[in-house]
Amino acid sequence: MPSVVEYEGAREGYRCGYCGVSRGKVSTGMWAHSLTVEDYQDLIDRGWRRSGKYVYKPTMNQTCCPQYTIRCRALHFQPSKSHKKVLKKMLKFLTQGELSKVDSEVEPMDSNTKDAYGCSFLLKDKPETSQSELELLSVDHTEKVENEEEEKGEGNVKKVDAEHNEPCSERAHDNASKPLQSVKVGRTAPRPGKGADLSKPPCRKAKEIRKEHKLQRSLQNSTQNPGLRPEDQNLLGQSAKAKTNQPKSIEDFVFATLPPDAVHQLEVRLVPVSFEDPRFKSSFTQSASLFAKYQMAIHKDSPFECNEYQFTRFLCDSPLEAENPPNGPDCGYGSFHQQYWLDGKIIAVGVIDILPKCVSSVYLYYDPDCSSLSLGVYSALREIAFTRQLHEKAPDLSYYYMGFYIYSCPKMRYKGQYRPSELLCPETYVWVPIEQCLPSLERSKYCRFNQDVKAEDEGNVKELDRVRILHKRTAMHYGVYKRRRKGPNDEESVRQYATLVGQACSERMLLFRS
Repeated sequence: MPSVVEYEGAREGYRCGYCGVSRGKVSTGMWAHSLTVEDYQDLIDRGWRRSGKYVYKPTMNQTCCPQYTIRCRALHFQPSKSHKKVLKKMLKFLTQGELSKVDSEVEPMDSNTKDAYGCSFLLKDKPETSQSELELLSVDHTEKVENEEEEKGEGNVKKVDAEHNEPCSERAHDNASKPLQSVKVGRTAPRPGKGADLSKPPCRKAKEIRKEHKLQRSLQNSTQNPGLRPEDQNLLGQSAKAKTNQPKSIEDFVFATLPPDAVHQLEVRLVPVSFEDPRFKSSFTQSASLFAKYQMAIHKDSPFECNEYQFTRFLCDSPLEAENPPNGPDCGYGSFHQQYWLDGKIIAVGVIDILPKCVSSVYLYYDPDCSSLSLGVYSALREIAFTRQLHEKAPDLSYYYMGFYIYSCPKMRYKGQYRPSELLCPETYVWVPIEQCLPSLERSKYCRFNQDVKAEDEGNVKELDRVRILHKRTAMHYGVYKRRRKGPNDEESVRQYATLVGQACSERMLLFRS
């Protein structure tokens, strides 16, 4: 079944949830009655994004806060120190059942999201359906995820380390500058910032420690392998060292086997977004209640703004048609809820789309009582690991799409920390490493990332008459439709639509015309 879309055109002069300008946001949108995963993959690779069944594209050179599509190359991702801290914190919580005071302070609750993004996603019912549906664009709902953790977490970690871990080299230098007999042994607490702490063992040079470790390994290897020559034993020791020094991957953390006496059990379930699926249907009430709790606590929504009806339209209604081809992943393609069950209770839900080339993150909501677990960061890392799992069955699926990257809004820059990542050029629709884009973004909010001045949009519409139209329940090309149609000429609207979706999609999708 082909995709069927209804083009709404441009909408401009409405409030921006990022900078707060009352009439600064400009975008183009269309309603997707149905979408194949192939078509939606091509659309997001041209800067489109869905919210429920509404698919929209920011007008990049006009909107106040340009929103660049960002994706992470999941197969090459390595977690940063702050990412590992979140993963270790979760493991500690599952095994020991508690969070230290330092952990809770390092990853603060995302309490300012409401102020950062403005009004909620409430869909208001009005007599004119097309106008009421456009209210959905009052804010970019897909970006309401916790973001302060990534921005503040790293700095707080360094602050804690600086307070509690005095560099050994400085302590050794201060101690060496005084004669041994001048040290008062009876002193138990050194003055702040002066001298060494005599209650602790004296610092040793790193070189001495390395020599000692090397000697211990050599003795161990010679004991275990008495028949090896000394030079072979040395090589064996170096090989073992290289193996142990390899950085841990996400999988080492998220798929780690918990001990039998672990206090908590965490299970992540992938559930298709369909009321015909018994797992989705049986967990719907609990999931909707969690959504309402999250929206009211984090985004200060009223109960009416986050009831089951709004929840369904926002996060359960999807235009994507589920597909399960033989060369695809076992779960197939389509829209899913990734549910995080802690001891038999849902504590978070990540809404995702699984497409031919990527896992696309749509939204995340979680139990505010578990905010200290940094579930926004943790779920993103789990979704990257999940993307790598799917790649084993579907080789083309190797990217993790994180929505929009907004450099002009400091709170939205955290997505650039999931590297290696790339931004989509808004003019030629080619992917450019984010490191190459940042210098341009520092100079201007809107940028063309493709440095080839002669490069053009290769997917731009070339033959308008080949655009497919759905008119009076009949599919036809635009060349046929315009000869049959009676009334005002709509060529400009059709050309604008075809230019934005690209030639390939315009020839596959059906543009509904009444």
